[in-house]
Amino acid sequence: MDRRDFIKLTAVTGAGATLASCGNPEHQLIRFVPDDDIVPGIAEFKPSVCPLCRAGCGLSVRVMDADVETVRNGQAGVVKMMVAKKLEGDPKNPISRGGLCPRGQAAIQITYHPDRLTHPMKRTGARGTGEYKEVTWDEAIAELTGQLNALADAKDQKSLVLLARPRRSRRLELFAEFLSRFGAPAPIGFELFAEDVLRRANAVSFGHEQLPTFDLARAHYVLAFGADFLGTWNSPVSQNAGYGVMRQGRQASGGTRARFVHVEPRMSLTAASADEFVPVKPGTEGVLALGLAHIILRNKLRPADAAGRAGAAIDGWSGGLQDFKPENVEKITGVSALRIERLAHELVEFRPSVAMIGGAPLAHTNGLFNALAVNALNGLLGAVDQPGGVFFTPGVGRSPATPHRPPATAPQSGADAGLAVKVMLIDDANSVFASPKAWKVREALDTVPFIASFGSFLDETSLYADLILPDHSFLETWVDSQPESGALDAVSTVAGPAMKPLHNTRSTPDVVIEIAGKLKSPVALPWKSYEEMLKAPVGSRESAASHQPPATAVKYQPPRFDGDAAGFPFHFLPYASQAFLDGSTAHLPWLQEMPDPLTSGMWSSWIEINPRTAERLGVALGDIVDITSSQGTLQAPVVVFPGIAEDVVAMPVGQGHENFTRYASKRGVNPIGILAPLTESETGALAWAATRVKITRAGGNDGRLILFAGEMRENPFEGRRQER
Repeated sequence: MDRRDFIKLTAVTGAGATLASCGNPEHQLIRFVPDDDIVPGIAEFKPSVCPLCRAGCGLSVRVMDADVETVRNGQAGVVKMMVAKKLEGDPKNPISRGGLCPRGQAAIQITYHPDRLTHPMKRTGARGTGEYKEVTWDEAIAELTGQLNALADAKDQKSLVLLARPRRSRRLELFAEFLSRFGAPAPIGFELFAEDVLRRANAVSFGHEQLPTFDLARAHYVLAFGADFLGTWNSPVSQNAGYGVMRQGRQASGGTRARFVHVEPRMSLTAASADEFVPVKPGTEGVLALGLAHIILRNKLRPADAAGRAGAAIDGWSGGLQDFKPENVEKITGVSALRIERLAHELVEFRPSVAMIGGAPLAHTNGLFNALAVNALNGLLGAVDQPGGVFFTPGVGRSPATPHRPPATAPQSGADAGLAVKVMLIDDANSVFASPKAWKVREALDTVPFIASFGSFLDETSLYADLILPDHSFLETWVDSQPESGALDAVSTVAGPAMKPLHNTRSTPDVVIEIAGKLKSPVALPWKSYEEMLKAPVGSRESAASHQPPATAVKYQPPRFDGDAAGFPFHFLPYASQAFLDGSTAHLPWLQEMPDPLTSGMWSSWIEINPRTAERLGVALGDIVDITSSQGTLQAPVVVFPGIAEDVVAMPVGQGHENFTRYASKRGVNPIGILAPLTESETGALAWAATRVKITRAGGNDGRLILFAGEMRENPFEGRRQER
């Protein structure tokens, strides 16, 4: 998709000219006079922040003049204005360091998307039908203000709920401040691939309830448990930069190049870059970590007390972890005892070494144990707050949002059981798409009397809104970011609009401030605009450190799976897509047409199956299969994938939208829908890797699988070490 299809340029010239379209005087475009003096052909570079994930990468926006189709006072016309043409990473930003991932590059399409909402809308048809009429901003603000006034009159402010995508910015802080002063609960954060388990583990182990930052540039040995840190996990751009320095021929101790070992049951983009890939049984990653620690302790390679509180959180640590001898660990994990011995010695020999955990190992019912085990290993290695190890970015306050914890059964009213929600505000959270069907989110929304969305696009959740007040794009408004990881020092980025708004949209934070002042009992916020808030000095932030070590040390409990192995023989692994993450960027066509780096799949969904498994099932590349869990059935074409265990099947998340613009709607299938509602017991986080499925052949190759490479005739993993 060419960028020019999104930045609509015209060939007309001359200020004030009136143009006839195809000779028809009824269709005229007016040449509006530009608001600013513009020097044609001269580019400016303005700062901004990428909004597409929590990493908060700083941007450098190339801005140039263009003729843009617009509407002013109800009249269609053309105006010359400065618009964004290209996004790149800001070289001065400590997170992006001049780099940018493919999703960041495609973020420019948010502003120029043909299906972007351009004005406020009020629902006219049944919920979910997408029937709306255009209203003015005065009408929209009056409607929402009236709903909030009704709650206040009934002294029922606690029935107001905000569901938002968690952001490390002051936007969520503003929402939280408004809700608090109005008398409503704190914002509820919703995110499929949330990191609550890892934050809790880091609080217990190290006293920091936040995501870690890894000093990869100075590491000699990296051991990753499931963390796709070069693709989708945590702060990929920053981590790629550090990894690049680590791998550029620098010599580690012992005269060898810095080494990288990756542990997981499916080979991810990150695992494909490793020196060694270690397949492991799902949910047993923490056992392997403690098996490595046992050998280090047994051979007195490091003192047990080096792990500090991280070690104290593990049952049996002071006794040398006798339950995690190599032969026992081999039975549980499938990794050979000899390999465990070798890896343990390498971790000590090639220090500074560091371990990391993310993704699927944390998405099991025993995810907290897995995280605590890896943390204890890091403590034992002396990797915490040391060069080449793991750090915690200072100055990171606790998020003002509380995690979303839907029940396993349908709530009686509102978004959560026992909470009678009467007014719901939705800010960039698509919970209908990104929740298991067993959570019955769609049914819960139907019970809420009034829903207002600030979304820029109609998606599965905003279609349930009674009122839509569309936000500016991130390039058209003030933005900020305060990342919780990715840099060794605190980072705070604030940037003004890179360009003027194209449509009749408004900055959501400014709308909230305006509504607060228009209530019958005004909510007194300390700022008159979001710009003023961002320019105001930031007071001292509450430390993200909180949790003390548990009263009793954590014991290993085998992961629980939904579905018995006899009836559902395969572990089902949905994973964050390199292009779409949790599906929130599937509406951007550049990402739809970007080939998956390992399968070359594009514009479609697929199920990855080991070659031996495919042979037993009698299926080949492109054949259609049914994927059935206890929660339902999906159909998808097969990709025969050598880098996956025989008892595991995997699907990228992101496709399968029912409603999400012309580019993502009715394309592929959504693997989230058939997930069982199992959770991690300590945090209540969804255990999205805990579902088992069965696979049956449903048909031959019908062409629904689209591969950039046509067919994969070569094994991309040939020659890569995969010893057991």
